[in-house]
Amino acid sequence: METKDPSIVRLLLIGDIVGKPGRQIVARAVRGLVKTEQLDLVVANAENAAGGSGLTPANYQELIAAGVDCITLGDHIYRRREIVSVLEKQPNIVKPANFPNSAPGREMAIVRARNGVEVAVFSLLGRVFMRPVDCPWAAADRLLATLSDQVKVRLLDFHAEATSDKQLMGRYLDGRVSAVLGTHTHVPTADERILPGGTAFQCDVGMTGPYESILGRRIDRVLESTLTFNPTHFEVADDDVRLMGTMVEVDPNTGRATAIRRISITQSQADGLASLADPPKRHAL
Repeated sequence: METKDPSIVRLLLIGDIVGKPGRQIVARAVRGLVKTEQLDLVVANAENAAGGSGLTPANYQELIAAGVDCITLGDHIYRRREIVSVLEKQPNIVKPANFPNSAPGREMAIVRARNGVEVAVFSLLGRVFMRPVDCPWAAADRLLATLSDQVKVRLLDFHAEATSDKQLMGRYLDGRVSAVLGTHTHVPTADERILPGGTAFQCDVGMTGPYESILGRRIDRVLESTLTFNPTHFEVADDDVRLMGTMVEVDPNTGRATAIRRISITQSQADGLASLADPPKRHAL
């Protein structure tokens, strides 16, 4: 195992966790990943964690116990009404910041990484082919204006459909945030890079869940509805489960990214990581 430069903050964003298979591989893999990859902070998009749509308090508790430090959400945030109490009480879970002020939840989380560095985490929703929301670029400006200059490590989960939206956000925030990483499409892209101003960028970090599927759902059910218009229940699939995400290294003195790397963990690899993991700590709502 390589020895990480202790002055560098290493972050992981886990892509959309889909259903029970996604939650289970997170529970198997994350603590081992923290140890083997020397991760300082783990952030996960969990808007599909409850049966493929939404998040419950029990799911939140499960993911935090698995080693996830902060949770981001997207357009399915309120599919489970019971999550509202968690959104209102817990400091490490965020709504998209371009939702209305009256929408439950906090717009940004300031979380302390394992090496003591404070990290700002926020989420925004894109506008192309998405539900109507406030301007994400204006929301980003507003949030960044509230941040202390002492919090230089800043991660945006940009939950958007169109690659044009995502690339524009990366360029717009280049040099002002440490990373702009996309979620929502469930398909990992091979465009990871560090932009000229020092911002790590990728259009989509991928899905954490079953890849023998259509975006996490059973292939036969999606095909039937598509070909016949006969409505079916899009059940979560369960084969070829993988944890997908992207790691970013950041210089906490400048907030600039110094490295970006995609990861893909299979079920067998997750089982190996589970054997290396330190015992979990108990968390309470």
